[in-house]
Amino acid sequence: MLVTAKILVFALSGFLRVATGFDIGLSTKCVVIPKEMDMCHKIGYSEMRLPNLMGHTSMAEVILKSTTWQHLAHTDCHPHVRTFLCSLFAPICLDTFIHPCRSMCVAVRDSCTPVLACHGHRWPDSLDCDRFPADEDMCLASLTKEYKHLHKVLPKPACQACPAVEEFFTHKRVLEVFCDSNFAVKVKLSKKRTVFGGQEYNIECQVEFITQGSFLPYETQSMIQQWLLINENCTQRMTPTYRPMVYLLVGNIEEGIILVNQVYRWQRRDSQLTLATQKWRYHKCL
Repeated sequence: MLVTAKILVFALSGFLRVATGFDIGLSTKCVVIPKEMDMCHKIGYSEMRLPNLMGHTSMAEVILKSTTWQHLAHTDCHPHVRTFLCSLFAPICLDTFIHPCRSMCVAVRDSCTPVLACHGHRWPDSLDCDRFPADEDMCLASLTKEYKHLHKVLPKPACQACPAVEEFFTHKRVLEVFCDSNFAVKVKLSKKRTVFGGQEYNIECQVEFITQGSFLPYETQSMIQQWLLINENCTQRMTPTYRPMVYLLVGNIEEGIILVNQVYRWQRRDSQLTLATQKWRYHKCL
């Protein structure tokens, strides 16, 4: 089964704390969330208030400033990262503005700061959590504890040094590596330029095997997609051109952390990887 990297949908229902908000002035208006802000699509509403809670007054400014956050949203570094960001950049059209609660900001900040650090950035002053209301006010509250009870908590990708891409190997050597690993996932990568000159990746995954934990194929695919988005420097090296590239990622899951240890280039005429994945079903490790 193949899946693309752009996944995860959050609705606003269930996040609201009941209290009093502040009135929207007459200068604001409802507009359709633009297609360029795909991180704020399929979140439970399709129109936003402008100006927004970041003080952006034009749609061009909203699109430009939100672009820098699209990548973080797609890493799924926290279950509510999209809800948090979209409540600021694309607030829902209601009679009052609904801020994210301070607790949601803190939860997202603590989970996503390591991802920002992996790319050489820090949590910005503009998103200082002290600026947001306490949970007893009307705001979007984090349901992280409830989320953990209702959803399986998956291992998190590590920010790590990029494994060297191996292009010359034998199927016997690959089988030895399989024996020391928890998973192997075949990945097809491609990229394209965005309207703002950045790069957007399309990631398709096919699970060859996973031996650690009771993870379903789509869960393993999601974990590998997150690893590639968080370790974007590795993904860039693996996509030197705009032609699709195919790799086999092999690694381990240790203490709730995903580590990719080997990367094999899967070329069209390569029989060694195909042979290794076929023999693996019956292979007995020493």
